[in-house]
Amino acid sequence: MTIAPNILALVLAGGEGTRLHPLTQHRSKPSVPFGGRFRIVDFVLSNLVNSKIFAIYLLVQYKSQSLIEHIRRSWVLAPIFPEQFIAVVPPQMREGPEWFQGTSDAVYQNLGLIEKRSPDLVVVFGADHLYRMDVRQMVAFHLQHAADVTIAALPVPIGMASAFGIIDAGGDGTVRAFREKPLNPSPMADDPTRAFASMGNYIFTTEALSTALREGHRLGEKDFGKDLLPRLIQTKRVFAYDFSGNRVPGTRDYEERGYWRDVGTIDAYFAAHQDLLGAEPKFDMFNPKWRIGSSNYQGPSPKFVHAEVDNSIISSGGLIRGARVRNSIVRREVLMEEDVELDECIVMDYAVLRKGVRLRRVIVDRYNTINAGERIGYDMDADRRRFAVTDSGIVVVPRGVGTDTRAEEMAFRYL
Repeated sequence: MTIAPNILALVLAGGEGTRLHPLTQHRSKPSVPFGGRFRIVDFVLSNLVNSKIFAIYLLVQYKSQSLIEHIRRSWVLAPIFPEQFIAVVPPQMREGPEWFQGTSDAVYQNLGLIEKRSPDLVVVFGADHLYRMDVRQMVAFHLQHAADVTIAALPVPIGMASAFGIIDAGGDGTVRAFREKPLNPSPMADDPTRAFASMGNYIFTTEALSTALREGHRLGEKDFGKDLLPRLIQTKRVFAYDFSGNRVPGTRDYEERGYWRDVGTIDAYFAAHQDLLGAEPKFDMFNPKWRIGSSNYQGPSPKFVHAEVDNSIISSGGLIRGARVRNSIVRREVLMEEDVELDECIVMDYAVLRKGVRLRRVIVDRYNTINAGERIGYDMDADRRRFAVTDSGIVVVPRGVGTDTRAEEMAFRYL
């Protein structure tokens, strides 16, 4: 009988997310809302928990309060089992006053937590990507190859490869070279149109990780991709695990195989939302065999009064009154008055769209009120004077001012 290894997971959730500004003006990248009711961090946590990995440290840093509150409300595992936890860990600054200086430095600063639990394997995953993954399959690959380090990797178009760490791997997965965001990425040997890209997810044997981090600290290393991994390739057994072969139960035939998105820019974030829509979406959020966990919101179902809704996601607690919504995602407790029109929009929680508002390819962050008759997304020059606008024409209305009386206000709107 094979004994399952003792696994500890470290989730790197300190990303500042500057390219997602203004959505990251008041929150870290992993805390940015996604879809009808989720946050980006929910995807990595769901993958770990669904994979029966229950000992998880979440390393936070920039603008972390909303993320901490989300974890506190949404991700409490069984408290009677001390080996099952999701614990938030801010920078401890035991080595000095510095915050985490990079990915490997963040883990180095928490070596004490790792050694205290004495796991067989340490899983180090990022918190800012959208995907479903059975991590147990990657663990099995790691054990089968007696690896010291395993890197999750995915073939990407060669034109996009300079945004990733690029792996040169042999037929059995042995990593021969690793280059972080190269200007001229090397193509895969069997496919010149694609390159083998790191997903930023790693499995280490505890001994290899501990030794490498201490040596890296002496050398002044800060980052896995730039520093630690290229050095380890020279002396350790480092393998690449092809994520495109990972199979998650409940995935439908029409979904994109190996779906994985880095939503690090506004355009990528917007496009990923469009992947949720349609009768056969590229990424179907409904999968009872591999659920994505998030907050246990207790509000009512949405209510529609003389509304027209086409190919859209409408979340709980909203009131859509005489509005027309097309190809859009509307989150919780959103009020739309008469004659509102949305076309390819993302409207976040607790927003109010007054009568006659017209929005096209617009992201509206939380707590906003869009005044009657406003038109956003139709005149790019006018929009740029007021809001952030991407080169592709996505307009972002930054977060508004919150209110403590929104529950009473929503109740009044239903009268």
